[in-house]
Amino acid sequence: MNVVMLSPGFPLEMAYFTRALAQTGATVIGVGDQPLHALPPEARDHLAHYEHVSLADEGAVLAALHGLARHARIDQVECLWEPYMVLAARIREDLGLPGMTIEQTLPFRDKELMKQVLDAAGIRTPRHTSTSTVQEVWEAAERIGYPLIVKPIAGAGSADTYRVDSPAELADVLPMVRHVEVLSVEEFIEAEEFTYDTVCGAGNVLFENISWYRPRPLQARSHEWISPMTVALRDIDNDWLAGGQAMGRDVLRALGFHAGFTHMEWYRKDDGEVVFGEIGARPPGARTVDVMNYATDGDLFRMWAEAVVSGTSTPLTHHYNAASIFKRAEGSGHISRVEGIDQLMAEYRENVCVLDLLPIGAHRRDWRATLISDGMILVRHPELDALIELGDRFARDLGCTRPER
Repeated sequence: MNVVMLSPGFPLEMAYFTRALAQTGATVIGVGDQPLHALPPEARDHLAHYEHVSLADEGAVLAALHGLARHARIDQVECLWEPYMVLAARIREDLGLPGMTIEQTLPFRDKELMKQVLDAAGIRTPRHTSTSTVQEVWEAAERIGYPLIVKPIAGAGSADTYRVDSPAELADVLPMVRHVEVLSVEEFIEAEEFTYDTVCGAGNVLFENISWYRPRPLQARSHEWISPMTVALRDIDNDWLAGGQAMGRDVLRALGFHAGFTHMEWYRKDDGEVVFGEIGARPPGARTVDVMNYATDGDLFRMWAEAVVSGTSTPLTHHYNAASIFKRAEGSGHISRVEGIDQLMAEYRENVCVLDLLPIGAHRRDWRATLISDGMILVRHPELDALIELGDRFARDLGCTRPER
């Protein structure tokens, strides 16, 4: 089978999916805007052929693949990077290939269309509307009421996403989102926030994961001192999570998802009501696939590849609760020291799977631009209370790496 992989080496995790495709026995053809020599070796060493072309130039991509198709059969097109999922669908339609069409892909990219489809299926979503002018934003705010959320309809993560509690705050936020062409204005849901992540094959859910955000991403994005944590939960078949799990399955059916990775976010209110957040036809970011791998002692990169190529894969089971904790340095400039790590490792070394902090002398990253920030610790434990305790210790006692001021 000849599989085209769009953007096989960027973002970095894509390289591991590319390698996994080749490991299934597929012949992988890469198409991307990185020069071949700039691809991570995990991608470069597993490509049978590479077309270096701007993915922003749809015509150039189609021309390159039509030229390639004269010499080699193309059976399938895969893309796990959100900006080019519609391009992948267009290629499938243009070459007459199986997989998600443009019509099927758009609800995963347009948050307003997404919620309209789910509203029609009877799934609880926040009250919402899309807006393209300042006046429309004000009208939507008056109709929906405060507090509300303002965010791009085609965004990823919590970039350009703001909670607004009053007309005065909305007036402050509007200049900061002026560059966004279409905004979603929606009801703010006061609740705990979770994910529902799946790998699907041949229309079946082959793997499910529920992660718990501590704290909610919007809160973590608002305060530099917070060490954001994502917890992949070992036990998901319980009353506390049942509503979200059932909603996730309903969402996949409503959207007609067939094969690949999905990443959904949802809310659980204090009264037990569950509310849909959003969904992407992609894996979760910020190394959460690694978190799930350590929770299962498995390989979700390989599972995805097997699912999209053959429709099935060996089942995986969560053996641990696992969590990523992201650290943010204090101040600005270059990192001069790390505090607390020796004591923490002495206590929890057997629970630490990954310790990946920026080295001394490195320039700190912009915490607003990347969740990974200045380093990550990945920990696991079979008991949730123990996992939360050790995760909180790394969040609190590692302090932050302290740069020179």
